[in-house]
Amino acid sequence: MRICVIGAGAIGGLLGARLAKAGEEVTLVARGPHLEALKANGLRFIEEDGSEFVVRPKAVSNVREAGPQDVIVLGMKAHQVAAVVDDLAAAYTDDTMVLTAQNGIPYWYFMKLGGPHEGRIVESVDPGGIVARGIPIDRVIGSVVYPAAEIIAPGVLKHIEGNRFSISEIDGAESSRVRQLSETLRNAGFKAPVTSDIRSEIWTKLWGNLSFNPISALTHATLVDICQFPMTRELAAKMMTEAQHVGEALGIAFRVSLEKRIAGAEAVGKHKTSMLQDIEQGRAPEIAALVGSIIELGQVAGVPTPHIQAVYALVSLLAKTLAEQKGKLKIAQ
Repeated sequence: MRICVIGAGAIGGLLGARLAKAGEEVTLVARGPHLEALKANGLRFIEEDGSEFVVRPKAVSNVREAGPQDVIVLGMKAHQVAAVVDDLAAAYTDDTMVLTAQNGIPYWYFMKLGGPHEGRIVESVDPGGIVARGIPIDRVIGSVVYPAAEIIAPGVLKHIEGNRFSISEIDGAESSRVRQLSETLRNAGFKAPVTSDIRSEIWTKLWGNLSFNPISALTHATLVDICQFPMTRELAAKMMTEAQHVGEALGIAFRVSLEKRIAGAEAVGKHKTSMLQDIEQGRAPEIAALVGSIIELGQVAGVPTPHIQAVYALVSLLAKTLAEQKGKLKIAQ
């Protein structure tokens, strides 16, 4: 398949590297030193066990340079999607799929859902509905991304853990195209189940992200540290309880217990969340998609979220301060 990954960072790079190795026709859209390294040396991929390989997919700065594609993977963060929407049409064929691979509540959450909120824009994720208007909804395939990876140098990506990408038509239908995409991902070494209830799976993952990510960004603690320190464990549990009430009010069934979800995060160990990595590197963190969206959905459902709102205010101010100072924040050793 012809697959273009826009945002060849940690997750986009992981997808691109594995798919290229499996023989797919991959194009990576990147920028800056990372793009230059990809053009000069290819993408060096370090596996979880320390083994490594190099692939040399086409690397470009804009999807307009990619040519027609069978699949476009939106591998960037949620707040970066609007900037590329106008460029996507240049790569469309009649059958091009757009795979959304963002963390948090997706912009399409209320689309093809039915019920009283059908078609509602999630303003915290898609202000003004720019993305919703710009991407034909019938092209969209949703996903829940589980792997962790990080760019350790321009053109060099390390896989931390995880291989699962759950995918789905956003109305839950099991179409031939989603089955084909699942097979392509499996051939590249991923677990890629087709799920019929992607929104519940989104919530199960987001349940931890909405708490552990901002707490880690504020405290510079890893997952295991947050879970083993009684006060932050309790705070995470209170935020997760509020989120569960929001999800359930919107019809979501949580299939694992809160304590099991916390235990799963603890088991990951000394892992820095993506939001903490962003704060350390001076990048804009995914606050709206991971935290602000839950507050917005709580307002839609009429469910209060005081602990989530308090943490949201703190991490938002931290991000604003770092952006204004053009700085980054890391504990020196």
